[in-house]
Amino acid sequence: MRRRTGLTHAAVAAALLIGSWAAAGTLPASAQEVPASAAADASAPASPALLDAMRRDLGLTRAEAEARLAAEQRATALLPTARKTAGSAYGGSWFDARSGELTVAVTPDADATTVRTLRESGAAVRTVEHTERQLNSAKSSLDRLDAPAGVASWAVDPAANTVVVNVVEDARTDNDVRAFVRKARAAGPVTVRTVADAPSTFAAGTVGGDPYYTGNVRCSIGFSVHGGFVTAGHCGGAGQQVRGWDGSYIGNFQGSSFPDNDYAWVNVGSGWWTVPVVLGWGTVSDQLVRGSAEAPVDASICRSGSTTHWHCGTVLAKNETVNYAQGAVHQMTKTSVCAEGGDSGGSFISGDQAQGVTSGGWGNCSSGGETWFQPVNEILNRYGLTLHTA
Repeated sequence: MRRRTGLTHAAVAAALLIGSWAAAGTLPASAQEVPASAAADASAPASPALLDAMRRDLGLTRAEAEARLAAEQRATALLPTARKTAGSAYGGSWFDARSGELTVAVTPDADATTVRTLRESGAAVRTVEHTERQLNSAKSSLDRLDAPAGVASWAVDPAANTVVVNVVEDARTDNDVRAFVRKARAAGPVTVRTVADAPSTFAAGTVGGDPYYTGNVRCSIGFSVHGGFVTAGHCGGAGQQVRGWDGSYIGNFQGSSFPDNDYAWVNVGSGWWTVPVVLGWGTVSDQLVRGSAEAPVDASICRSGSTTHWHCGTVLAKNETVNYAQGAVHQMTKTSVCAEGGDSGGSFISGDQAQGVTSGGWGNCSSGGETWFQPVNEILNRYGLTLHTA
């Protein structure tokens, strides 16, 4: 890639954002220092700066943030075994931040041995009416409906043991919205909640900053994979050229899907290469990516993007269908993390585990809001990609 003389601090940060650093010439000092600082102590729960970000966005003390990360790691590791143990009685699971435990829901069909095994493994157990299979079936029925603009999204809420339909507050009395809700209730257990605004994607027109560009659209890199990076599908269609922060050619969209999905991947060449790093923007140390184990509902999660940089929150829901103006997108994960235009495609990470790429949401990082991401493992499986890990 072409190098620019007199690089500003922001421009150097932009180079790191790409996760695909320039090969030509000597790397800036800050770029050379990233791997060492990010990997200073792989056994530590998190860098001091990451803990500070969790204190800021989640209202935790340093000790509470460290304890939460450790508990979430245990819960994430336990989740596959707990699901298998519960079997056909499985009603979903989530991380309980107050107890620091993975809570596993089971129906009354679960026998005493199953419940005892779950508890002995370290999980809390709650009895619910509906299995996850029943809730997912009801949610799938909603996916086949035509949703009006006033319906923001819908997803299974395991803790509430219901399918939650989120309706834009100003559209509650709309006749089309009411008709959708009636059909939804007929499909199974449904709860209606209101949200402040309709979701939209977070792409942005070309502005100054730390971007990658497709035409006049600015988006953010998600995660490096061998041969390229993953990002949001609404940022560009297959075959479109991608330019880096300095305007130099990186590669092309090799695959892209939006709506229905919101994922894409871009090949990397022309002097760019990939590294397993998520940019911390000076708020936290640049984070090494070590895997893609899926965090449970209510776990903490952070996002990196080219507009609003680094922010943290929690996982609110999984497998949510989001009704954008361009069409519905399925199998999304909802979070309490804020985002703004230009953050699309950026990284969602929990600890050192890649979670997904930013799709859209509502609100902003001044007043707050919610965001959705497309899970990274789905993207890797769809395109046969391998995550670049440290």
